[in-house]
Amino acid sequence: MSRAFLIVIDSVGIGGAPDAHEYFNGPKPDTGANTVGHIAQVCADGHADIGRKGPLQVPTMDKLGLGKAVRLASNLSAPGLYAVPTGAWGAATEVSRGKDTPSGHWELAGVPVPWEWHTFPDTDPAFPEDLIVEICAKAGTGGTLGNRHASGTDIIEEEGARHLKTGWPICYTSVDSVLQIAAHETHFGLERLLKLCEDLAPTLHKMKVGRVIARPFTGENVSQFKRTANRKDFAMDPPAPTLCDDVQAAGREVHAIGKIGDIFSMKGITDVRKGRDRELMAHLETLVSDAADGSLTFANFVEFDSEYGHRRDVAGYARHLEWFDAALGDLLPRLRDGDLLIVTADHGNDPSWSGTDHTRERVPVLVHGIGKKELGHCAFVDVAASVAQHLGIKHAGKGRSFL
Repeated sequence: MSRAFLIVIDSVGIGGAPDAHEYFNGPKPDTGANTVGHIAQVCADGHADIGRKGPLQVPTMDKLGLGKAVRLASNLSAPGLYAVPTGAWGAATEVSRGKDTPSGHWELAGVPVPWEWHTFPDTDPAFPEDLIVEICAKAGTGGTLGNRHASGTDIIEEEGARHLKTGWPICYTSVDSVLQIAAHETHFGLERLLKLCEDLAPTLHKMKVGRVIARPFTGENVSQFKRTANRKDFAMDPPAPTLCDDVQAAGREVHAIGKIGDIFSMKGITDVRKGRDRELMAHLETLVSDAADGSLTFANFVEFDSEYGHRRDVAGYARHLEWFDAALGDLLPRLRDGDLLIVTADHGNDPSWSGTDHTRERVPVLVHGIGKKELGHCAFVDVAASVAQHLGIKHAGKGRSFL
């Protein structure tokens, strides 16, 4: 019996989504967005030399087929990504009507989203009055701050001082189906923030809002404000059994790394390991050594998205890709014979694009453990079907195995 490792490098898209023209960052459609391709171009042009230098260096993923996947998805030849693949590679296309985290992850686990998500308008205020009244009642405050579309880091800078003075929670959203609430870990209280978001989640889920996210931060002034790793997503339950449920139904273990447990509302999850991305890599390394035969390890590395994509930080995104690639290169030789490892993504977040939101893109599917193979174009759900076949379990969701 062998094991499976499914790794989502959050937002690492490769362009080419056929419906990108239907999705927008402000007034600009996502047509032409390409997270990996544009980062590689900026690096090759010498405009991402902050904490790194020169062309994008991701040899491990390129040997698995990253450069080929970019070209397949978008017809873009990413500078420096010219390796002849020794792994299996393809480009996956999403069908769910959203470029958000739950849609991407659920579909990778075999369950496309069957409904249209509710989103809040890009107005000021953004939230309906009855929702604000409920937030205040549950928080025990006389008001809220924010109440608009915003970057999470920007709104803490803009509203953090008022938050410390008033004690009011900072509420904001984006083009995604989400309500985010930021509050100070000590002045407001971490447990109080988590309870507020948990108590609000049923109301938002009835509205078909996918997630309520607690966004705690620390610091005593604007120069010190910093979000912590204690983020927690209160997501809707998936609409049908996912790959995680399939694995558990077969009596196997499902190890969640990062925010996977939150995304799947702990359905089909055996245990959870959290932290910042470098801590998550350490957890992954431990499970490569210790996870039982027949198990699934499902990981999400979020900082590509949260720290660099939304902040439109090309150099930072490139540094993180290079860090992950080096760590992956150290990890692959430690896998056991028969193990399957898939690196993919849930959507795009092109740091060279307009706005601050996700971009609608295809994603890479890079596979170690099945030899050299051109997978071609595939569907997100094919990832789940392939993992299920590898583990020898019954798959209740959609998809066709590419093994």
